[in-house]
Parts: sequence; structure tokens; C-alpha cells
Amino acid sequence: MIGTFITLEGIDGCGKSTQAELLRDVLEERGKDVTLVREPGGTPISEQIRAILLNPENRDMDATTETILMSASRAQLTRQVILPSLENGTDVICDRYADSTLAYQGYGRGLPLDWLEEMNEFATDGKVPDVTILVDIPVETAMSRLKGKTFDRMEEEGHRFLKRVRDGYLTVARKFVDRYIVVDGTKSVDSIHQEIIKKLEDV
Repeated sequence: MIGTFITLEGIDGCGKSTQAELLRDVLEERGKDVTLVREPGGTPISEQIRAILLNPENRDMDATTETILMSASRAQLTRQVILPSLENGTDVICDRYADSTLAYQGYGRGLPLDWLEEMNEFATDGKVPDVTILVDIPVETAMSRLKGKTFDRMEEEGHRFLKRVRDGYLTVARKFVDRYIVVDGTKSVDSIHQEIIKKLEDV
């Protein structure tokens, strides 16, 4: 048996992490073995890379450096956790994955998409999610939700950056429509959760 690989994507403040946890709970209640991981992170090595990436003191980090570090974290997570879990029949839910690089470093930072796709292919060993759930919200809603929070290095980028990232996500979702589920992240937590479950059952 091969497990199902589900990823959740969206801009900061969209609520995808909460939905990832709720989805895990439902699958476990239905008797599934589930591994929930996040990006960047998910392994001791990847978590150390995450700390570097999100540290506000690293504001001078170049976009290429950022991409390579993201890819390094992803490569470790994929080989140490994701692929072995799937091969053992465990379902994997990943809070962000390769599409986040296209959205953030591609559309957000302006790096070449073809290079980023090659980096993703190498880092993931070619592993593509079975289903990707995009929790989509307007940037204004995201900024409102983040108000009063201590920002990490990525969140400090602000409104215009998040607008490019959101537009990027929607573009990626249209490109890979066969595996994408797009949900309205402005609804209540339970409404979003129920919509995700229904759409997953449909596919």
C-alpha cells in the first residue's frame, strides 16, 4: 500500500495549519495512519534551517540563498519522513511543500520559475502531492489576522509581497488544476474544514 500525500498551501495568516491539524484528526478517526509535517521544518535538520530562514535578523538574506535553504530543508524532509511514510502506507499531510517555492520565491521574489521547478524536482526526488489544498484569502484579511503578531522574516515583507504570492498561488492552482482544491479561507474554521472533507471525498 502507498499512502496518500496531501499538501496545504496559502499565504501567511490563511489558516492552513489549523486545517491541516483538523484533517489529520478526521483521517485518524477513520482509522488511517497519518503523519503531519510542516515546511520548512519537519526534521531536526530541517527545523534548524527553518530557524535561519525565519529569523528577522537575517533580513540581508539573498533570494537565491533563501531558495537553496528552502530546498535543502525540503530534501531532508522528503527523504527522511515523507517518502518512507508513504511507502509504508501512511498518509502524509504537509503544511506547505514545493508549490510554496513557486509562489514565494518565484512570484513573490521574482526568481526564474524554470530554475525553481528544477530545484523542486531535485529536492523532492520528483514526488508530487496527490492533492493540494489552497486556502485562499485576500491579502487585506491576512494582514488583519497578523496584526499584533511578532513577524518572522517572511511575514515582514508586507502587503505588496503577499499580493504577488497570492496571485502566484492562484496561477499555480490553475496550472495544476487536476490536483488542486481551492477553498475560501474567509469562512469559519468549521465551514472550511467541512468543505475540505467533502471535496477530498469527491476526488
